[in-house]
Amino acid sequence: MDFGYPQSTEAKILKEFICVQEKHELKHKAPTALTQAVNWRPEGIVHAKNEVFLDVVESLNLLVAANGTVLRSEVLGVIKMKSFLSGMPELKLGLNDKVLIDARGAGAGKKSVDMEDVRFHQCVKLSRFENDRTISFIPPDGEFNLMHYRLNTKVRPLIQIEATTESHSHSRVEYMIKAKSHFKKRSTMNEVEIKIPVPSDASSPNFKSSIGKVTYLPDQNCILWKIKQFPGEKDFHMRAHFGLPSIQGDTPETLAPISVKFELPYFTVSGIQVKYLKIVEKSGYTAMPWVRYITQNGDYQIRMT
Repeated sequence: MDFGYPQSTEAKILKEFICVQEKHELKHKAPTALTQAVNWRPEGIVHAKNEVFLDVVESLNLLVAANGTVLRSEVLGVIKMKSFLSGMPELKLGLNDKVLIDARGAGAGKKSVDMEDVRFHQCVKLSRFENDRTISFIPPDGEFNLMHYRLNTKVRPLIQIEATTESHSHSRVEYMIKAKSHFKKRSTMNEVEIKIPVPSDASSPNFKSSIGKVTYLPDQNCILWKIKQFPGEKDFHMRAHFGLPSIQGDTPETLAPISVKFELPYFTVSGIQVKYLKIVEKSGYTAMPWVRYITQNGDYQIRMT
């Protein structure tokens, strides 16, 4: 703080103020980075190996009706970066953003993404971005979020869940669940968890599934179906039988929606791609950037009826 005004909120710089003291006094000079134009990165950084890691992570928020109609969909994306670069490098990042491509007159016939609510880390030169849509920056050392964005567009569910119920004699109820993937065969979804709500007075459950493991969670009033790997363009089935003291108990209309948890590597819903990442540093070293794409669940729900 300087005269009551915050001078830096960068975690890497603030950590330099945290030190062990014998007394409750802070005898520590302000980092020199605070007085520099680039106050999020100190000078003199040296790494034995110069590397940059980029993770494009998208979270899919989805609400689907029982008939498969998408009622609400939203994609929240973040570009995470781990920078281990020596000196004071300047990076230039190119994406297939629709605004970026159209600004260069090459929008026709190109696969592009129309991003909304774009927010950058303070290291990005906003004036440069506003002029020619170039994402240019001197990165902080270590891990940080370079960019956040949102896409408010209708998307097809990556996993479609169909649930039907059937009542039997002796107060028994049967759930028939079908899970079908809607992405390419070469992709595989990992750590899929499907939570199917059941009435609070359900008892004596038994299950049969074509893949994975099914367990009953009475404290959460749901059935948990875990599938370690779910290939693209596949469908699997699960049947659950349980007893009810009264068939007049909770109906599907009063139950919570089915929720789905997953992670899909090497894939983004939006189709965003990193076109290039250029690294310029006065010492002239070369560094190889590594890029990874991940799509995961956000608030992903399917109504039972």
